Amino acid sequence: MRNVIRATAAGVALALALLTAPQATAQDSPSSGPGIAGTGVLLSEEGAKDARTRAIAEADPDAVAATATLCGSGYKLDYAERLPDARRFGTLFAYTKFTTGSPGVCVLFDNNTGSAKRMKLKLCPNKTGATCKVDEGTYSRYAGPLKYENSNGRYVQCSMVTALMWDANGRALINRVMSATVCD
Repeated sequence: MRNVIRATAAGVALALALLTAPQATAQDSPSSGPGIAGTGVLLSEEGAKDARTRAIAEADPDAVAATATLCGSGYKLDYAERLPDARRFGTLFAYTKFTTGSPGVCVLFDNNTGSAKRMKLKLCPNKTGATCKVDEGTYSRYAGPLKYENSNGRYVQCSMVTALMWDANGRALINRVMSATVCD
């Protein structure tokens, strides 16, 4: 009988401890940067500083969430730009991850015209003689994703991205070349 009472008392004590202990939730865990409301997408340090990137992400959280998913885990929104200007035929998204093991850059070129367009997206690492990654074709949604990852982080910084879009007559609607990451 004593064993039953001891076992019951121990079970009650354990249950009380579990019920009164603070419970951790995902909302309580510290984030690794500011995020885009309504998505699980985080902004990189540079993305958080850039008012234009934040405004684009906040105006179209669905596109940010969709493109981030294509890049994979660990990537944060580093840069977003409407191209060629406020007319916004396309949006260029650049995501980065600077973690130990596999730092990288991921770019996507979103087609915002509502119809299929010939597009080209090119990502070149910052390395002499390196092979660039290219996605070219006629797309109604987006070109990419293109990723470059390097185990020691070299060549990810200052990689270059080119985004091109042509109309039905072969005239360039968008021709943008820029650094895909912050470049000192």
